[in-house]
Amino acid sequence: MEAQPAGRDPEDRTQEGAPRRRRVAVVFGGRSSEHGISCVTAAGVLRALDRDRWDVVPVGIALDGRWVLAADDPARWELAGGVLPVVEPGEGPAVLAPRSPVERGLVALDAGDVPRALGEVDVVLPLLHGPFGEDGTLQGMLEMSDTRYVGSGVLASAVSMDKHYAKTVLAAAGVAVGPWALVTDRAWRADREERLDAALAVAEGAGAAVVFVKPCRAGSSMGVTRVVLGEAPGRWREGARAALAAAVEAAREHDPRVLVEAAVAGRELECGVLDGLGGAAPEASVVGEVAVVDGRDFYDFEAKYLDGGAVELTCPADVPEEVAESVRATALRAFDALGCEGLARVDVFVADDGRVVVNEVNTMPGFTPSSMFPRLWEASGLPYPALVDRLLELALERRAGLR
Repeated sequence: MEAQPAGRDPEDRTQEGAPRRRRVAVVFGGRSSEHGISCVTAAGVLRALDRDRWDVVPVGIALDGRWVLAADDPARWELAGGVLPVVEPGEGPAVLAPRSPVERGLVALDAGDVPRALGEVDVVLPLLHGPFGEDGTLQGMLEMSDTRYVGSGVLASAVSMDKHYAKTVLAAAGVAVGPWALVTDRAWRADREERLDAALAVAEGAGAAVVFVKPCRAGSSMGVTRVVLGEAPGRWREGARAALAAAVEAAREHDPRVLVEAAVAGRELECGVLDGLGGAAPEASVVGEVAVVDGRDFYDFEAKYLDGGAVELTCPADVPEEVAESVRATALRAFDALGCEGLARVDVFVADDGRVVVNEVNTMPGFTPSSMFPRLWEASGLPYPALVDRLLELALERRAGLR
């Protein structure tokens, strides 16, 4: 008899003989600055899930870290009037997460009542962006209870989330990345002038007069500042050091670890990667392009989420096929080098000299129907609902524990 994938039991059926619906916990919100974006992502997924196949349990994590049983109502979690949704601590009954391999069920704690079992979870779909969710912390908790989940494991999630370590690993694997300087909390407090000197030296060495200063472990362009240092590399304008220091302080509001990246002149392209079902090799999507069109300096938070006319997302990108192939090959190499699983969106620059330079790898990219990752796969022949199904199937195939 052919071996069945881990987590899938062909005899697991209802008393009437129909296949049992698999229970999926959709977890969203979280403690990071990307809380609201995570909620908007959940709205799209809740609407797309096939309720004939999946028994859905929405679980929200409030900004204070409390887990609650959330409304199974996509409209509750959509972006409305430019206002991002928020999971409130009193949104619903408190929820206890799976605690061990023998206690893998969700438990609801209604105020003034006895704990209520919600049943064992077959798979978790963690739609959390940023720290305390996308960075390996939630993944580690789920690993402790042998609970299957969508996406990369602990190490790949943690390394990909930290832009410094991701660049370090990618460079060691021979994948091109742009020049950068790391500013740690300890180094900044000990000698900020030395850190500013190091950042300026990176820019000058790269032949760049512009740098991007960003939190090391945040996304959605939160806390990112574009700093014009001068008219030409090494010839810094008056006030360049002060502007750079202010940008570091702005990034430190989101993360004590800060990255200063030399700007790469070229086009900004993105590519989605999906693992193959049944152990097949990962696949790369068509390539998309991000272009800011309303005079903004870069693809910032407002352009991404609040101002629909600020950017153009072109999918597929209007690039020569050899360029698209090079981007796809680079995306697959980055996915493999970081040990990613399930899905990732790889953001690259195609430099003016033709090099493909990886900017970052997102292990849980924006996932609304209009986000780039689903659009890339839609253009590749995999519609949004089918994409969600595939991610859940991939997670159910994957064995628990070390792999």
